Amino acid sequence: MIQVIPVERKSAVLTPSSLACLAHIPTINFTVGCAHECRYCYARGYLTHPGEGKIKLYINTLAKLQEELHRKRQKPTVVYFSPSSDPFQPVPEVLDLAYEVFSFLLESGIGVAFVTKGLIPERHRKLFALHAPLVRGQIGLITMDSAVTSTFEPWAAAPEVRLAQTVELIDAGVQVEARVDPILPGVTDGEECLESLCAALAGAGVRRIAASVLFLRPAVIGSLRRCVKDQEMVHRLLDRFARAEPMAIHAENSRVRAIPTEERLEIFHRLKSIAHRYGLEMLVCACKNLDISRGSCHITGRWPTTPQTSADQQELFPL
Repeated sequence: MIQVIPVERKSAVLTPSSLACLAHIPTINFTVGCAHECRYCYARGYLTHPGEGKIKLYINTLAKLQEELHRKRQKPTVVYFSPSSDPFQPVPEVLDLAYEVFSFLLESGIGVAFVTKGLIPERHRKLFALHAPLVRGQIGLITMDSAVTSTFEPWAAAPEVRLAQTVELIDAGVQVEARVDPILPGVTDGEECLESLCAALAGAGVRRIAASVLFLRPAVIGSLRRCVKDQEMVHRLLDRFARAEPMAIHAENSRVRAIPTEERLEIFHRLKSIAHRYGLEMLVCACKNLDISRGSCHITGRWPTTPQTSADQQELFPL
């Protein structure tokens, strides 16, 4: 059972992100912490993380958002949900707030972009279908193996549920892509695992995926060792980090531990080759792979007014 701690947001609701892929796009987190409690989540390493079994819910988000937009001369084209949490957590208070905020933005003509590993309730899906041109979605899915997802993503939606809602949204005219992030070295990076994932995504109507390989912070290592029952899986994963290298990422100006560049490239090449066979375009997240990638993975989708740079049109990493 997740403990929901109501808090008043004192800072601005629409906040910029240090992630390169979110440049110039305002973002909103409904919560600090996330009820999905994914064992690998990088946000566990943030100083503001409330700890296991807890989330802090910003109960005044809608009121502050309305106030902020009222003062703005130029409204944003799109708002992104969410850099450090999930807008579709299995918590009624979070889902109610998300629906209210999405409704307000969409009825104001402002786009909504989201990434989720959760169950999107029917009323939210109907809302998105009604405003399909103003919605961009990314469904996070790292494998079709339910044993792996239940181990590392204990309260997220089952892979089949994520695929089914992807099909429904695409059929309703919503642009939906997939986020294969993080790939877990030694667990989900094998040929068979990636093949079944790409086949399922292509079958659901997805045409573009963005990917990144897991990186580690001390808090993530602690979470894996403390919370994952299948420690054999954890050992396989952590063994791949034996030659880990420190790496800077565009997120809170932090440094993390990443498997060596050549090993990440090998994984990305494997995924790209498989994705190509299924007609999927594959992009690598530059925010987390500065040593091998450039441009944008378009985490917020592609919008008519989104500035395009020459890097966006280039190969993101060499084959």
